[in-house]
Amino acid sequence: MAHEHMNPVIDQIIANIEKVMIGKRNVAELSLVALLAGGHVLLEDVPGVGKTMMVRALAKSVNAKFRRIQFTPDLLPSDVTGVSIYNPKEMEFQFRPGPLMGNIILADEINRTSPKTQSALLEGMEEASVTIDGVTHKLSKPFFVMATQNPIEYEGTYPLPEAQLDRFLLKMKMGYPDIQEEIEVLNRAQKTPPIEDLQPVIDLDGLLQLQQEVKEVFVDDTIKRYIVDIVNGTRGHGSVYLGASPRGSIALMKAAQAYAYVNNRDYVLPDDVQYLAPYVLSHRIILKSEAKFEGISAEEVVNRVVARVPVPIRRLVK
Repeated sequence: MAHEHMNPVIDQIIANIEKVMIGKRNVAELSLVALLAGGHVLLEDVPGVGKTMMVRALAKSVNAKFRRIQFTPDLLPSDVTGVSIYNPKEMEFQFRPGPLMGNIILADEINRTSPKTQSALLEGMEEASVTIDGVTHKLSKPFFVMATQNPIEYEGTYPLPEAQLDRFLLKMKMGYPDIQEEIEVLNRAQKTPPIEDLQPVIDLDGLLQLQQEVKEVFVDDTIKRYIVDIVNGTRGHGSVYLGASPRGSIALMKAAQAYAYVNNRDYVLPDDVQYLAPYVLSHRIILKSEAKFEGISAEEVVNRVVARVPVPIRRLVK
């Protein structure tokens, strides 16, 4: 995709991220798409490929409170959400907020913790609030979670339940850097980490304003039909046991609006939908066991569905 027409503010945020992260521009761009669309990201990757740096750079760029939660098998829900502690002086319970009470949260290795603790995080993501001892606490706005999970084959992992996977707007893999990029990683490791020098590009109010503007991006009826046809195509596919729900259609539309906005357009193109479909839909479908056995991936299935659905050709400019 061409980047020469990128929205200037977005361009600056991505330039900031690229100062600390080498090579993975599409990951930075897609993370921003999710943030602007008010969604969350699931990154499936091995440890040590620079996820924490990227999320910290993103938080610094928008002047947000950054929190990192390292998920472990013994982590309790209250370690994530916070806890009420009795204060004998005041003779009442006082709420001590947990790390979930930030703006940009890195939930690291989410599949290493128990389902109960996972669901505390996921409730926060879904409801934008957490309930502790019967009291509901609103989470800050904006609120963005980037969760990472180890590839499923790792020992001691609790896979995320399918019903909870679709709380994530996008799922992607970062992958190892190529050889040239890894040499550059070494070069930078000899110097002071550039993360300390990053300056905010906008503040939180500015970010909330951008999120509002994304909602105004025009989606033509033919594009809505195109989105629904693609999502519907996952439901009838021979390799699929369970297709994407209407929540998948909404997610694809919201992501496409944000992607158009990032690329400085106020209308969505079929190209936006095609590019985003694998990131938005592949974690929302369940493959039949024989498809898994044959080594077919969910991404491949989504790409095949997209290839089959006719592209709307009407002029889409208002």
